[in-house]
Amino acid sequence: MKRRQIRAGVAFLSVAVCLTLEAQTASTTDLTGDWQGTLEVGNGQRIVLKVTKDAAPGGKPEWHGVEYSIDDKDRGYEGRNTTGMSLEDGAVSFAIAPIRVTYQGRLSADGASIGGQWTQAGETHALKLVRADGDAAWPIPQEQKAMARDADPDWDVVTVRPGDPNGTNSGINVQGRNVVVTRKSVETMLLFGYGVHKTQIANAPSWVRSELWSVKGYADVPGQPSVPQFQSLIRKLLVERFGLITHTEQRELAVYALTVAKGGPKIVKSAGDPNGLPDENDRENSGQRTMQVENMTMREFCLLLTYFMDRPVVDQTRLEGRYDFRLEWTFDESRTSTDVNAPPSVFTAIQEQLGLKLEAVRTPAPVMVLDAVHRPDSN
Repeated sequence: MKRRQIRAGVAFLSVAVCLTLEAQTASTTDLTGDWQGTLEVGNGQRIVLKVTKDAAPGGKPEWHGVEYSIDDKDRGYEGRNTTGMSLEDGAVSFAIAPIRVTYQGRLSADGASIGGQWTQAGETHALKLVRADGDAAWPIPQEQKAMARDADPDWDVVTVRPGDPNGTNSGINVQGRNVVVTRKSVETMLLFGYGVHKTQIANAPSWVRSELWSVKGYADVPGQPSVPQFQSLIRKLLVERFGLITHTEQRELAVYALTVAKGGPKIVKSAGDPNGLPDENDRENSGQRTMQVENMTMREFCLLLTYFMDRPVVDQTRLEGRYDFRLEWTFDESRTSTDVNAPPSVFTAIQEQLGLKLEAVRTPAPVMVLDAVHRPDSN
């Protein structure tokens, strides 16, 4: 009787050990699930990483991650796809191309945490990620509800002031019905609001191009506007505050066609809302420009590129959906001649960094003629 009990005990112990080993092996070779951690920058930035797995040829798993910076007050709900995610002998690595992030870490023996280094734009910070589920998981912020599709928004309140001459950031952004334009010219607002290039604007006084303005306000309709509704708000701002009056003429113009380069696109499909607004920020420094783009269609990218090119840009990529990417180029070589690491021209940068190409063609296009425009009155 005792021998049977001993043998039964040994058998039970063997099964328990096997199950424990299997659980440990699975936990140390599986990244699937939700991870979270706080990046020690400023007051702390909470990061959530959702990882899934696909079976690749040969049985080796392919890992896919979506990262959320949930303390971002404007885009915390937007996920960013990782690239090159791997798990090799406990070493974890991935990149997030649009925001120039790389992560190198090591999975703990129990598979419950990853300790590592988050490097962004040349600065490195410690980031420990832990598995989280249930009540312990940080919620992803909810995106603003969309504005009614048939709504025609106008401004409820809006202020217009000269842009900070010493500022470096600029952009046109919207969060819900709140709209912020930072250090942009009337010409740039015309380009965005009407979807035209600077060569499609005629009879404009010089200050329209040279003077910068900052705008803050919110629409009189609740919800997040679509791109056409956002453009409509900018058009109404130009009419109501800058006294814009125009008419249109048809003229033949030189344009750039954006196509896919040999080898295919290098841009990352966005994990953001396919019906949401794009997000773009650009920065200029010593003859170089950096453009960070998220959740943008190729048509919207062409509209954005139009601001920086010497002719309109039209989309001929046939790429559907929305994308995240980062583009860096030199627009003034005279200011970067001593910088051996300066990025290339915009044409080379688009091909090397995005896998796309700009080609020059001619086609009839509308031209906006400015009949009247003036500086805004005091708020």
